[in-house]
Amino acid sequence: MGIIIKSDREIAIMRRAGRIIGTTLEELRNRLKPGMKTAELDKIAEEMLRKMGAAPSFKGYHGFPASLCVSVNEEIVHGIPGDRILKEGDLVSLDLGAVVEGFQADAAISAGVGQVSADVEDLIKATADSLAEGLAAARDGNHLGDIGEAVEDCAKRHGFNVVKNYGGHGIGRSMHEDPHIPNFGRSGSGPKLRKGMTLAVEPMLSAGSCENKVGADAWTVVTADGKLAAHAEHTIAITEGEAEVLTLAR
Repeated sequence: MGIIIKSDREIAIMRRAGRIIGTTLEELRNRLKPGMKTAELDKIAEEMLRKMGAAPSFKGYHGFPASLCVSVNEEIVHGIPGDRILKEGDLVSLDLGAVVEGFQADAAISAGVGQVSADVEDLIKATADSLAEGLAAARDGNHLGDIGEAVEDCAKRHGFNVVKNYGGHGIGRSMHEDPHIPNFGRSGSGPKLRKGMTLAVEPMLSAGSCENKVGADAWTVVTADGKLAAHAEHTIAITEGEAEVLTLAR
């Protein structure tokens, strides 16, 4: 399947899904506290999505058992919520997808639980900054490699590594459409970005090696060396100027 250009109407529907995700993730950030089970976050997320008129994208997707991915500390992505109890100082990444009228949006945030160390704060900030710089490079006429180069350059300036086995993706009627969006690359390389493309850009940064492995549950991706990881993501639409971020809370 090739890269799909979305109509104004289709982007408007994705904008609705994105607002729901952004609002839900901000509520989850505000509710994070020591002593919570990760399953509680999943329950809140699904209830909010459905109340606002969206369906969860992830639940049942290739067999994933929850609406929200909750990844803690050395977990990078695809963490399954359950009975794990969050502790003071944990780093938590929350990844959420929603469907409205057959169109998808996808976003992720990383946040600390209670008081966190300076190392956790630095990694969260670096991941958010890498996302912001990647989005700034996502302009009509630029290339996919401009996004990846911007993300990795920012991560390295902060002293972190990008996870190279996982990355962003096109998004629309399907959660994962072409193109795959690596969090590394070379400016001017790859497909040219065009107005109407809708993309999920999602840096994943590690405090140690970029190497990773999949846990015993066959879903949760963890750093191979057990070092901290963080994840940030927005769904965007390429416009004639700056990319429009569709997954902001409003």
